[in-house]
Amino acid sequence: MKLSSWRVALRIARRDALRAKGRSALVVAMVALPVLGVAGADVVFRSADLDPVEKVVRTMGQSAAELRILDRGAVVLQAPDPAVDFHVTNAEETKKENGQPAYTPEQRLSLDTEPGELARRLLPGATLVPFREGPYVATTTAEGLTNVRISEADLADPVWRGRYDMVKGRAPSADHEVAVSQEFLNVSGLRIGDRTAPRGLEATPFTITGVAEYPGDLRTATLYARPGAVLDKLPSNGPRAGVTSVSEGVTRWLVKLPAGAGIDWPKVVELNKYGFIATSRAVLLDPPARSEVPFYAYQDSQGGGSSSTPFFDRTAVVILGTVVGMALLEIVLLAGPAFAVGARRSRRQLGLLAAGGGDRAQVRAVVLGGGVVLGLTGAVVGLAGGIGLVALLRTRAEESAGQRFGHFDLQPLDLLGILLIGLVTGLLAAVVPAVQASRQDVVAALTGRDNLKPPSRKLALLGLLMLGGGSALALLGATGGFGSRSLAVLGGSVVAELGMVALTPYLVGLFGRIGRWLPLGPRLALRDSVRHRGRTAPAVAAVMAAVAGSVAVGVYVASTTEEHRREYVAAGPANAVILSSGWGAASDGSMLSQQRGAVQNSVPGLGARADIQRVNYQGDCMAAGRQSCGHVSVALPEERQCPIWGKNRRNLSSEDIDRLGREDPRCKERVLTRGNSFGALQSGDATLLRNLYGVTDPAAGQAVAEGKAVVFDERYLKDGKVLVELTEPYPDGPVDSDFEPAVRTLTLDGVLATAQSSPGGTAVVGPETVRRLGLTSSDAGSVWLPDSAPADSSEQRARAALAKLADGTEFEVERGFRSQNDLISLGLTAFAGIVALGAAGIATGLAAADSQRDLTTLAAVGAAPRIRRTLSGFQCGVIAAMGTLLGAVAGVVPAVALRKVEAATSVYPGMSLQEEAAKGVVVFPWLNIGVTVVVLPLLAVALAALLTRSRISLLRRSG
Repeated sequence: MKLSSWRVALRIARRDALRAKGRSALVVAMVALPVLGVAGADVVFRSADLDPVEKVVRTMGQSAAELRILDRGAVVLQAPDPAVDFHVTNAEETKKENGQPAYTPEQRLSLDTEPGELARRLLPGATLVPFREGPYVATTTAEGLTNVRISEADLADPVWRGRYDMVKGRAPSADHEVAVSQEFLNVSGLRIGDRTAPRGLEATPFTITGVAEYPGDLRTATLYARPGAVLDKLPSNGPRAGVTSVSEGVTRWLVKLPAGAGIDWPKVVELNKYGFIATSRAVLLDPPARSEVPFYAYQDSQGGGSSSTPFFDRTAVVILGTVVGMALLEIVLLAGPAFAVGARRSRRQLGLLAAGGGDRAQVRAVVLGGGVVLGLTGAVVGLAGGIGLVALLRTRAEESAGQRFGHFDLQPLDLLGILLIGLVTGLLAAVVPAVQASRQDVVAALTGRDNLKPPSRKLALLGLLMLGGGSALALLGATGGFGSRSLAVLGGSVVAELGMVALTPYLVGLFGRIGRWLPLGPRLALRDSVRHRGRTAPAVAAVMAAVAGSVAVGVYVASTTEEHRREYVAAGPANAVILSSGWGAASDGSMLSQQRGAVQNSVPGLGARADIQRVNYQGDCMAAGRQSCGHVSVALPEERQCPIWGKNRRNLSSEDIDRLGREDPRCKERVLTRGNSFGALQSGDATLLRNLYGVTDPAAGQAVAEGKAVVFDERYLKDGKVLVELTEPYPDGPVDSDFEPAVRTLTLDGVLATAQSSPGGTAVVGPETVRRLGLTSSDAGSVWLPDSAPADSSEQRARAALAKLADGTEFEVERGFRSQNDLISLGLTAFAGIVALGAAGIATGLAAADSQRDLTTLAAVGAAPRIRRTLSGFQCGVIAAMGTLLGAVAGVVPAVALRKVEAATSVYPGMSLQEEAAKGVVVFPWLNIGVTVVVLPLLAVALAALLTRSRISLLRRSG
């Protein structure tokens, strides 16, 4: 076709689009919505992906480099950007000769020289600006305590600009002043000018002078102090809850060099030999060739990255690709009836075009021109909306992402590709109506009569093959049988649904065979739908698309919910109210008395309280602020342990681990564990057994009083004995990679009690037993067991009261498994219903216009006026019924395929049979599907009948 013909076709399409503004707006909206989402996501992704200059500024501010040392005497191999990857060989791992480490001269100098002094020797003329990021420490708030990160840096120095930015107030100028992050102000209830004191420094509180921000992390509560003002004064031992690590001395610096100077790649390699990791501005902006990077040679020698999962086989990518691809297909199918309506209304115009000498290509071009005009318009509207929305909500998006964007990045090629998506979507939606319009009989088009043809059996056979082949491709490809999982699942799902679309005209004819058993109204509606397959099939396909999407997501969500239900482990008996000191600012239990009072004042009718003591070995780490205080665990007898997790696991090869995980039945048994901070061995009495485990047998309480251990999983009891393992703490300082702390085993008399969820690896003993074993215990929390579950309002009051005292406190009311996806399923069902009703309504309106002569004939022979309402209602109902039935079938394929992908990629050696079954379970939400298949057509009948006028306008018969 010539360009001039396309120009005319586009002018006609533009005129028709302006005439039918409602239909055009519908198509534009359907195309614009996904384009808006994709454009917005692209702009957010590109803006959040920093360019090299922005990355340099965020890493090192205005300095020439960032320098840090992990271990004196180490040897470092690093990528040009060490944030990507690096490898450290500690001094203890150095090869030995004659029993002595064979240190290099660089290692010896690193071991013998203070790191800051060594860095000054290696970088003559440089100024080192020290900064330290210390531990998380509990600090005071307006109501209690919260955990906060301590960083020391002189924020008044311009070198920090870009790394740390003052956004409110001023930088600290004295040792008793600090700046804080906005997140700290949000959680603490404090303001600029207020004072806060880290645990252990209550006598010397710090005044908040301003708000500082690290653009790469907006979610961490941080205190910024001047160098040496806080970290060196924190007590190394004592009640410093929430501490996760302790940095001794300065190990990080920003490097300031004279103007024009920089640190090149050879200098970085030299620094690596002394144990320094260097992030250089010059290297990041001008990276060396791969062959010049020793780290890459080491990585290649170790086979690094060879076993990683291909990008398009990753579960998240498979799911995202399938959802996006199927969504675009749904839009194409939903927009199809709108173009079909336009083609039907322009039937006489297209007939005149054909009668005037236009060929089929030109007739197709007119209808396809509508797809081009509306698709391009929708793409432009969506693209502008997506960009404008991101620009308008940029600050909120940054806060939601937890980091600031770089520059507002608009990539022309990306935006052009997104425009093409909208254009192609509009074109594809217009393809079938265009082909149908080009094949219509010219005389029939001019006289307004339909040219009825039987459905193509070849098309039906092709559709059947596509349905079967696509389903097989999606289901088999999901397990990695061949090719890329993403392409297999997406391609198979799309082919299967298109096969169902190709089958639709033939299936419509099959539906027509049941008309002989229906009364007059439904029989006329069904006959009309069968005779006019050209308008019925697109409408049925649109309803099918909406329902298929709803069913697919509904099956996936219901299956995921069932998986979570099977994996759920109750924290205690039903209605139990559980309070734990948790892992936050008050994890040492120092505030449990106040916290218990807050719970009891907020929740009425709790009943008897059981206090829980956590049994410790060599002290309580949470109270002492140390890294390792030993570990207490309840162990399986050796012959019942899975070898993968046993003492000799380091001697197993990866092949042995895979084999044992598949074949050894001991590795296939599930151990139920509760995620709380009470520890494996707990000290309590009969009230604790009742409130936390639901054990009411008096014999269990008597056993605890007699010095025995009560366990809840029969595998942990052998010959009346229970094994308790005491693991020695890790030594201070670096250790060899194969270091294993010593383990000492104690044997206790034990009894088995039946708990409501039979948690494994847990035992309860009495306080006297703890003392007899030479162990200690610390207050860990409390549990109540009221007769009925507390009201939601009472639970909310308790949480609010606890939040004022300290963060990180664990508080839970055991209400059993509660699905969070019910509203999602309900919303999807409602959405599918609305879209399906809209598609059925469009087809019904077109059918009503086509059926005007039939209605005139009925009126002429004495039919009642209500026959128009009846016919219209059943026409809509027939389309909705056929579409929902086909959609319910079509939606199963992608849902089952995605569940198979998750099941295939989630298995690991030693995974229990119950967990494997849960990962691959497929559940059909029969209630939602039933409502869609049964209620939706009935609702379509009722709405169409109510919204249709009874009066019939008599027309003059033509021809």
